[in-house]
Amino acid sequence: MDRFQVIPAAYVALRRGDEVLLLLRANTGYMDGFWAVPAGHVEYGESALTAAVREVREEVGVEIAPADLIPVTAMHRTGGNGEAIDERVDFFFTATRWTGEPRLMEPDKATGLDWYSLDRLPDPVVPHEALVLAGLRDGSIPAVIAHGFS
Repeated sequence: MDRFQVIPAAYVALRRGDEVLLLLRANTGYMDGFWAVPAGHVEYGESALTAAVREVREEVGVEIAPADLIPVTAMHRTGGNGEAIDERVDFFFTATRWTGEPRLMEPDKATGLDWYSLDRLPDPVVPHEALVLAGLRDGSIPAVIAHGFS
């Protein structure tokens, strides 16, 4: 049996009541034109918590204390093509407390930023993120999700 390495990423759904903050992806080469929560790769030497705090700061300019990150789910995800770049483990968090006002910090990577009700998300949302957001809306999200496996 071959073993593969996975690429970890951290996602943060900033919540304001029943609303979630979403960015419109652009010029990244991945899911451009789709709405997404602030997220990014866990870098060498970082924990998923540290990456989540850093990504939110870099993408929307707010500060979150690691203790204010609420774990939601972990998603083991595959592109099903056997390529290492498409083997992922995603850590999803929510946060309802932060310092600062969200604003678009990387206009070269996102062209929109807005709050959306979980009942009325924009179209399209990055598919694996849409799955998690639907679980947040319904309260039906499992602790661990396998996505893309047969």
